[in-house]
Amino acid sequence: MTATLTPPTSSDTTPHEPYRPKQRTPFAYWRSRFDVKASPYLYIAPFFVLFGLVGLFPLVYTFVVSLNEWNLLSGPAGFVGLDNYVAELTDPFFWNSLFNTVSIFLLSAIPQLVGAVLIAAVLDQNIRAKTFWRMSVLIPYVVTPVAVTLIFSSAFDEKYGLINNVLQTLSIDPVMWKTETLPSHLAIASMVNWRWTGYNALILLAAMQAVPRDIYESAALDGAGPVRRFFSMTLPSIRPTMIFVVITATVGGLQIFTEPKLFNPTTATPGGPQRQYQTTVLYLWDLAFNRQNFGKASAVAWLLFLIIVLFGVLNFLISRRIASVESRFIAKKAIKKGKRS
Repeated sequence: MTATLTPPTSSDTTPHEPYRPKQRTPFAYWRSRFDVKASPYLYIAPFFVLFGLVGLFPLVYTFVVSLNEWNLLSGPAGFVGLDNYVAELTDPFFWNSLFNTVSIFLLSAIPQLVGAVLIAAVLDQNIRAKTFWRMSVLIPYVVTPVAVTLIFSSAFDEKYGLINNVLQTLSIDPVMWKTETLPSHLAIASMVNWRWTGYNALILLAAMQAVPRDIYESAALDGAGPVRRFFSMTLPSIRPTMIFVVITATVGGLQIFTEPKLFNPTTATPGGPQRQYQTTVLYLWDLAFNRQNFGKASAVAWLLFLIIVLFGVLNFLISRRIASVESRFIAKKAIKKGKRS
């Protein structure tokens, strides 16, 4: 049985026409262009909408309130312009609160950052039960600030506190933790350090672990010891994270409220009998809810906001200056090494 092949017809032999893409309509073209240009902004729009509602609007509204005489119960009583700012800048209680805030901030931020760097450096080593120790340093941060403040307030009690009892056992006079200025600042700073040191240590630890281990091995082969490697390689490598930690510690330190508010709950004046540890936010709270003067409280809030921005810009400029000096030093050192070789 043989199969017969039929010759191809004329229609089969005609060459196919080249493919021509369909021309887009003007609407499709503009829709595609809009998708490329506008869709990224639509993706990030929820953040900015939320920020506008809970961040930007309260900031603007607080500024409007600060320009008026505003009572907590009766509401606005008239436009006063910058009188609230002038009154607060000439009020000794405001400057006292600012001094207390900066003092507590320095006593807490500097030891806190030094301790966080040391703890992170220890946890970065090859030690046993690393996960356990890394989780342990975060426990103080998990505890609520109210519980921490109440425990430390009891420990720093002037009559029956644990600290003074230990000092009396060592034949040392008891310290007036809640009456004198410097002891009260040290006590409040110890609460802040206890709660935030471990949290900052974990952030710095994450940055240390991102440093390539090859450079450590090369430095060790060149004869650099652990201390030299830490100061010459580890700290410069984690500089961006250090700047972040410094700025967040600055913002948090200048906004401290819970610790001084609950440090001595028996006193009638917030911040101690002589306002010896009344911070700026605590002074703001006293103006708004005890004296019911929302206008001056809003002015204090804006002054504090400007001070925080000033501290943040100052930290940024100092860190950038340090980075530029270090980069020039490294470049000069590399040039000298090249000339010797």
